[in-house]
Amino acid sequence: MNKFARQSHQPADIGPLPDDIAEELSRLPTEVLSVDDAPSIAPPAPLTSDEVRTIVISLMLTMFLAALDQTIVATALPTIGRQFRDVSNLSWVITAYLLAGTAVAPVFGTLSDIYGRRAMLITSLSLFVAGSILCAVAPNMPMLILARGLQGLGGGGIMPVVQTVISDVVSPRERGQYQAYFSSVWMVGGILGPVIGGVFAEHLHWSMIFWINLPLAAAALALLLPKMGKIPVFHRKRKVDWFGGVLLMASAVVFMLVLTWGGTRYPWLSPTVIAMVGGAVALAVTFVWHARRADEPFLPLPLLSGTVAPYALTAGGCALGAMTGLTVQLPLYYESVYHLSASEAGLALIPLAAVSTCGAAIAGRTMARAKHYKRVAVVGTSWAALCGLGLTFSTLPLWALLVLMAAFALGLGTTFPVCVVSLQNSVARAQVGTITGAMNFFRSLMSSFTVAAFAAVLLISLGADIPLAGEHHGAINAIPSADMMMAFRYVFGAAAAMMALASLCLILMEERPLAGPATAQPVEMAE
Repeated sequence: MNKFARQSHQPADIGPLPDDIAEELSRLPTEVLSVDDAPSIAPPAPLTSDEVRTIVISLMLTMFLAALDQTIVATALPTIGRQFRDVSNLSWVITAYLLAGTAVAPVFGTLSDIYGRRAMLITSLSLFVAGSILCAVAPNMPMLILARGLQGLGGGGIMPVVQTVISDVVSPRERGQYQAYFSSVWMVGGILGPVIGGVFAEHLHWSMIFWINLPLAAAALALLLPKMGKIPVFHRKRKVDWFGGVLLMASAVVFMLVLTWGGTRYPWLSPTVIAMVGGAVALAVTFVWHARRADEPFLPLPLLSGTVAPYALTAGGCALGAMTGLTVQLPLYYESVYHLSASEAGLALIPLAAVSTCGAAIAGRTMARAKHYKRVAVVGTSWAALCGLGLTFSTLPLWALLVLMAAFALGLGTTFPVCVVSLQNSVARAQVGTITGAMNFFRSLMSSFTVAAFAAVLLISLGADIPLAGEHHGAINAIPSADMMMAFRYVFGAAAAMMALASLCLILMEERPLAGPATAQPVEMAE
């Protein structure tokens, strides 16, 4: 009996804690949540490889919807304008989607931390499908623009929720490998969008570009919803700071309008643009003031500080901004300097989009195996900066330019998985959605800012008032190729500077250990 008593009081040797529990416990000393509010860290039943595969495929299909609808409308716009006899407001068909999507990205990210991933995924897809139906049956241009805004509300929520669900399914060390899959989906959607839109508009009816979303969304939900019950739950119910959310969205919308209208509809120094800039700044300052005083702010400002978040946000924003800015402006360069047609200029963009996916895959696999995982991104962004300098200071034939552009994209692509996983790894599980939504929000703003900045650089360098998008062939023919090459050297130099800044931020960013198996293997997408 005495022996039994002594043994019964000895602590049991349970061995090392599971990786997900150790990861959560390591964050508790700095966690701002109370003990009562903290999510349960009891290990859920592990997902099988088939279940992980099904979840990943359904999330890829969901993300494909959002990627496709950012570009599928572009080639159908002339047909839509002719049917509605309104070409002056055509740009709003795209702008309304982008404005709404950018504004709600942090909203859906935060709400997924409060109400759960399942509820927000269903909500975002429902808004997206409802907007698609209204777009397809729109009787006039104003209704189409409003419906595109509704569709953008859903599309803007898809990206942060999908990235958050992935963070719930796989460990941080494994997570980077899946970025290659989703980067591929985003690239394929962006490339196929204009092609599919043009085919539908020319051979069927332009409304098909919206009807196609219904079976795709239904397939995504049919695959995902049966598995959602097995995904670990990390959200916590709390009061929603709606006032802070409205302030954040309003400031984003006004700022995006400034970048959209500045230099095109209104001069940059016009009273209208200056007043809008002042309004955006006032709304942003009010949001910060409110967030500092609210008990549970919509976007806790401490999440954006520290030794990881500001550097990862800046590096990721610079990389995506440089890529987006070049994607928008390079067709002008190809058409004016190398005399390519519009379709050929579009094909010449493939190296930039496709090879960046290879860079993301390399970084993801490195993260699964290397202790110092951020080094691959430091090397990649430094390499991209050097390639940008090569584009700046040399005159190349088309084939050599495409090779150097591909090398630039390879280094640029390494940034994305490292930044995403580092951000999600720096916060508690109950705040992953919030930081993911904030990341997508700042990336969208940075992309819009870079597009506007590159356009302004070109206009200043050329000293001409030309449109830099759309039907610009007449203006291109009037500008000598040598002048265009000189103007684009400043654009390439700006892209190189952005990648150098991204490299510096990654060097300064703290490299926190990633939980997960030391040699993780991604789930294959097919047997």
